[in-house]
Amino acid sequence: MYRTGYQHYIQTDVITADPRRLVILCYEEAIRSLNVARESYVSGEFETKGNAIQKALSLLNELRGALDFERGGEVAKHLDKLYNFMGGHILKADQRRDVRGFSQIVMMLEELKAAWEKALYGGH
Repeated sequence: MYRTGYQHYIQTDVITADPRRLVILCYEEAIRSLNVARESYVSGEFETKGNAIQKALSLLNELRGALDFERGGEVAKHLDKLYNFMGGHILKADQRRDVRGFSQIVMMLEELKAAWEKALYGGH
């Protein structure tokens, strides 16, 4: 019951969200997915780890696909390169069985999320 209610809440949040808020939601979910991947790797739940990594990579691809290079200029180009780097780093970390690599990307995503929140909500 809780899971269904939570999923309904998230679905409603996504459907009604401002496009800038969607970026923040993507960051939040990618962070959550990478944390799940790290925890699942440590506990030996490799299918869960794989699914979480795939979700994080899909979210990075969504973020890349949403970039507006015409209006975003250099910022969009830099974000594209950064998202591409993150995806590659996640895959390398997984191949090397280095969960620290997941944590490094989580830190980067948290910084980006904080910057977007500051831009969207101000100094809060």
